[in-house]
Amino acid sequence: MGPLKGVRVVEIASLAPAPFGCMILADLGADVLRIDRAGGGDGLGAPLGRGRRSVGVDLKHPDGAAAVLRLVESADVLVEGFRPGVAERLGIGPAECAARNPGLVYGRMTGWGQDGPLADRAGHDINYIAVAGALEPIGRAGERPVPPLNLIGDFGGGGMLLALGVLAALYERERSGLGQVVDAAMVDGAALLTTFVHGMRAAGMWSGGRGENLLDGGAPFYDTYSTADGKYVSVGALEPQFYAALLTGLGLADVELPPQLDRAGWPVLRERFAAVFASRTRDDWTQIFDGTDACVTPVLAPVEAPRHPHNASRGVFAEVDGVLQPAPAPRFSRTPAAPLGGAPREGDPWTDWGVDAAELAALRAAGAVS
Repeated sequence: MGPLKGVRVVEIASLAPAPFGCMILADLGADVLRIDRAGGGDGLGAPLGRGRRSVGVDLKHPDGAAAVLRLVESADVLVEGFRPGVAERLGIGPAECAARNPGLVYGRMTGWGQDGPLADRAGHDINYIAVAGALEPIGRAGERPVPPLNLIGDFGGGGMLLALGVLAALYERERSGLGQVVDAAMVDGAALLTTFVHGMRAAGMWSGGRGENLLDGGAPFYDTYSTADGKYVSVGALEPQFYAALLTGLGLADVELPPQLDRAGWPVLRERFAAVFASRTRDDWTQIFDGTDACVTPVLAPVEAPRHPHNASRGVFAEVDGVLQPAPAPRFSRTPAAPLGGAPREGDPWTDWGVDAAELAALRAAGAVS
């Protein structure tokens, strides 16, 4: 049931990036137990909360930390998304956990990281990617930077980086027998995602301002265009042979146009492309370019994407309890992930994780857990 079958993860409830990282671990077969607030009900939201069970713990109760540490004894990983120092004040910091389980991988998910001048400051995705240099290049020429949802900070540079760090630490533990702290910061991850921009700038291939370069919408053959029905198509015809196929599909192969890489001629190319694309609907263009290497595809809304023939064929999306959502990825030849929406694990999570009935009854009577 996934390559991580047998790996146990304690997840301290938080928002967005850490749940996404833990969702990935659960998708790949890990037994993830989420710690929600005692008496607060199941805090798992679909689909970020999929694939795991939850228990309630009052972390401010004197016995709350003891309950978490009890779970840590049989865990491989703990993930928390507090500001620096909060887990320590609650009594479930890395030192306390390592004392119970030296092999524990302790994943910490923050925006600014565990140290640095901003470590204790509040922030959100837009702030982290702004400081990382990932926000400034995104947007149209002469306009303000455009927030790319919260995909770069929270999810790509946050939760995905956290999951990668946890897996790397688990792999290293196979040799050393010891756990370690994984400091996953969204500002670090967002900066990491801009590696190619720094490389292109160093090579002289990113010399313009925002929206004036090859891959940021500056090039007319790497952009989006409006269609007759008010929808859009995406164009990524970078290589000469793909560009030639684009011109053929647009009916411009025999029209005198500026050379593809002549930046002075890009406004002319953009104007011609825009006029032609506006003459037909998005679905018309999808059909015209179907089977070609022109790199022209429809721009689909999230609710449309599951119906695209390619996505449907591969099962890229799944519907669970009426909620359409991306299926687990990547795919494995020998140890595929369990299908989404399968039967949940049976039994009380506490007893499954080694807490005996008497101990559990005492914690519940004290109000430390629910």
